[in-house]
Amino acid sequence: MADLIINPFSSGTRLRDMIRSIRACKTAAEERAVVRKECAAIRAAISENDHDYRHRNLAKLMFIHMLGYPTHFGQMECLKAIASAGFPEKRIGYLGLMLLLDERQEVLMLVTNSLKQDLNHSNQYIVGIALCALGNICSAEMARDLAPEVERLLQSRDPNIRKKAALCSVRIIKKVPDLAENFMSPAAVLLKEKHHGALISGVQLCTELCKVSEEALDYLRKKCTEGVVKVLKDVVNSPYQPEYDIAGITDPFLHIRLLRLLRVLGQGDADASDYMNDILAQVATKTETNKNAGNAILYECVETIMSIEDNSGLRVLAINILGRFLSNRDNNIRYVALNMLMRAIAVDAQAVQRHRATILECVKDTDASIRKRALELVYLLVNDSNVKSLTKELIDYLEVSDQDFKGDLSAKICSIVEKFSLEKIWYIDQMLKVLSEAGNFVKDDVWHALIVVISNASDLHGYTVRSLYRAFQTSGEQESLVRVTVWCIGEYGEMLVNNMGMLNKEEPITVTESDAVDVLETAMRRHTSDITTRAMTLIALLKLSSRFPSCSQRVNDIIVEHKGNFVLELQQRSIEFNKIIERHQNIRSTLLESMPVLDETTYNGRKAGSLATTVQASTGSSISLPNGDVKPTAVPLVDLLDLSSDDTPAPSSSGVDPLQDLLGVDLTSTPSVSGLEGSSKAPVDSLLDLLSIGTPSVQNDSSKLDILSASNRSTQSANSLDMLSSLSSSLATPVSAPASSAPMMDLLDGLSPIVPKTDTVTFTPPGLSETNGSVYPSITAFKSSSLKMEFSFSKQPGNPQTTLIHATFSNMSSNNYTNFIFQAAVPKFVQLHLDPASSNSLPANGKGSITQNFKVTNTQQGQKNLAMRVRIAYKVNNQDMLEQGQINNFPPGL
Repeated sequence: MADLIINPFSSGTRLRDMIRSIRACKTAAEERAVVRKECAAIRAAISENDHDYRHRNLAKLMFIHMLGYPTHFGQMECLKAIASAGFPEKRIGYLGLMLLLDERQEVLMLVTNSLKQDLNHSNQYIVGIALCALGNICSAEMARDLAPEVERLLQSRDPNIRKKAALCSVRIIKKVPDLAENFMSPAAVLLKEKHHGALISGVQLCTELCKVSEEALDYLRKKCTEGVVKVLKDVVNSPYQPEYDIAGITDPFLHIRLLRLLRVLGQGDADASDYMNDILAQVATKTETNKNAGNAILYECVETIMSIEDNSGLRVLAINILGRFLSNRDNNIRYVALNMLMRAIAVDAQAVQRHRATILECVKDTDASIRKRALELVYLLVNDSNVKSLTKELIDYLEVSDQDFKGDLSAKICSIVEKFSLEKIWYIDQMLKVLSEAGNFVKDDVWHALIVVISNASDLHGYTVRSLYRAFQTSGEQESLVRVTVWCIGEYGEMLVNNMGMLNKEEPITVTESDAVDVLETAMRRHTSDITTRAMTLIALLKLSSRFPSCSQRVNDIIVEHKGNFVLELQQRSIEFNKIIERHQNIRSTLLESMPVLDETTYNGRKAGSLATTVQASTGSSISLPNGDVKPTAVPLVDLLDLSSDDTPAPSSSGVDPLQDLLGVDLTSTPSVSGLEGSSKAPVDSLLDLLSIGTPSVQNDSSKLDILSASNRSTQSANSLDMLSSLSSSLATPVSAPASSAPMMDLLDGLSPIVPKTDTVTFTPPGLSETNGSVYPSITAFKSSSLKMEFSFSKQPGNPQTTLIHATFSNMSSNNYTNFIFQAAVPKFVQLHLDPASSNSLPANGKGSITQNFKVTNTQQGQKNLAMRVRIAYKVNNQDMLEQGQINNFPPGL
């Protein structure tokens, strides 16, 4: 005893003393020191095979384990305690086994024999703790070895043993579903139990059997549906039983388990569903809702009704219960009700619509999680008949909602308006309201789409620009609203000043040219305006300098202020626009014409992140636009990116235009100072070549001049300034060039031709092909370290502009290529038609090839040579690969 007092860390130290010592520690280091000394004492006792304090050491090890310290050295002590004859040692051994070990430990296999002996023990308490341990840590191997003993114990006389055996059986069939058939009959017998503990365990076992085995589900559906309904009816109608009563309800846990079993039995089976309809209606109507236990039973009842086969009356009753839940003061109950209603709307939307007002009130709740869930439910409730009323309610709440919620709320409103708008004027009105209240919270896609719709609503241009002017006066701090306003004033400023396009519901307003410029000046000088807004404002000012001659000098003064701006984008725009205003009066009106109508179909396809909309064109179908219009699709896919279309595509919502991606040209980046005369030439020239700018009819083709009108596109580099300064006074005189060299004109048909500097692919003609007396060399059009593409050419008789190209692809690497896709883009004067490839798999080491035919029509044959940009995508070992290049050296005459 003296030793125990002197050494507090001996194996004889009591558990309470160790806990007291650990709690007395003031730092983590002190705690680690105490645990380390205690573990050392326990190791010493284990090595000395101390039987007297084995149970005490195991208890201390379990406490140390719960503190998070390693206790693996005590695992064998658990097995020794389990092998002891006495119940106290077995109890602490099994407890240590469940805490210190799990099913992944190999040492667990050593306890299988002890478990088997204890499951056959005459002492019911030893059998009980063995079942408890097996139900917690049973592995698949142990389940196969001990399943017969557990199955036998399901028929024990002791209800507690039957209960524990049923719970252990649940673990066994989860680990080894093949053993489910052994437990079907004993599980069905357990449903007749009078003891609630054994009964609820039996119900749980039946539920798990139905989930893991279709055979068990069919068996229990036939044998037990009637019995389960009877048990539930007895529980619902049972008199007061003190041992099972909770808040005036008899055994709510058994209620819930029985309802879950009925849900599994009734799902997908009309007969079983019909049989349980009456008892479900009784539970739904008789259960009290003033206590949490009753609400739990009602929720399970509703979930069962919504899961079994169709019964419209029951479902309306269930949805009405959820409607009552929404009026509950408990946030948890309202949240689960909203979750369930989101699932119920797919089954019976009309019944959910009756609770629309209550759901809208939940959108205004103080709890953030309830607000978000209710907003998602409102979005699902919207249809063509209620879209206007629901949108009005949401926009009204947007005015008073929390700042944290405005982003989610405005996003849902914009999505609703875009999806269900039937009229463009309603679409524009609602979007302006959202931008006025939450313009700083909406994404760029929203105001991009609004500009596209405004561009297409030619009869609403005047109404829109006046509405934006009014909104700017009251909500000028909303960034997205400012951007749309400056764009519309730049495009339709004369309609604002002259009150053009007035609608009957409008009140006329007086706006002078100076007032319109004031708006742009305010937007330019706002300290919160970002680079995009100021760049758009500079373009709008440039356009107003042409349309409002009386304000031209004032506009120029505003533009000149930014010639020294630290932001190169704004500095460059300011310098270039100033040159246009001061030196090029004769071309300014033509240069600054209104943008052509933006193509909604193209924009919506790119906004969805795919160009697949053009693929549908070959079917002759039409595309439904979000604002209610129906627009026929374009002609069949002629070239890769619809480059033959004259419509100006809207900016891509992803921020990277697919055209830029294919050509390798960055149209949005700001050129560096050092690259104004060097590196920036090649991208500009490639773009000019693609758009065929420089043809004789510049004056009549305004779509070629709108490159300065795009709000999110950088203006041309310093070369454009040189080109502008060298313009002659007459634009109508075409400038010709030899067809062989095909020099390119400047952006505005100036006098100085530009020779394009593009990276060409060198080739070595391996052979020649002769058609109609003309000899065309076969070329290696593209070659990399792993891939080679060869072109051979032929002409159609009587059609010299059309060339048939036969492409052959070879794989020179040691890996097979899959998902092989070839894509190409051509200038606007060339039409391209691609035939399907012969395969999408390319064998390695040149052992096979893929062939693909395509046809190109050069509408300016003899004046311009063919040029093509190619991109080849494929997969190597499930990794996406991409190769691309530009081909300019086609044989002459194609």
